[in-house]
Amino acid sequence: MGRMGIAIKRIYESPEAPDGYRVLVDRLWPRGMTKERAALDLWMKDVAPSPQLRKWFGHDLARFAEFRAQYIAELDANAAAEELLRICAEYPDVTLLYAAKDPQVNHALVLRDYLEDATAAK
Repeated sequence: MGRMGIAIKRIYESPEAPDGYRVLVDRLWPRGMTKERAALDLWMKDVAPSPQLRKWFGHDLARFAEFRAQYIAELDANAAAEELLRICAEYPDVTLLYAAKDPQVNHALVLRDYLEDATAAK
């Protein structure tokens, strides 16, 4: 769990009570996932990286640092990021759900850090 109650989790993992408010942060619906199994509270497509950035990144570890910088710039100009910050302030526990296979190289990590940093700065 992050320091402000923001966690990340693959959407394919089973929902659990400690997840709190569950937000899918992918632009595309995860393959093979039903709405019932996802147990979402919200799907925030617009907080995901732009299609161009996502395609350029391709989950390539060598591009992760540059991806992080570009995605943060997108988040800074994104009203959906502000909305997600409000949600994080409203709920004690928020879990950001993503479909990427690599738990160490994905946009949800960047988004969680961004939200935690923005919350700490306020």
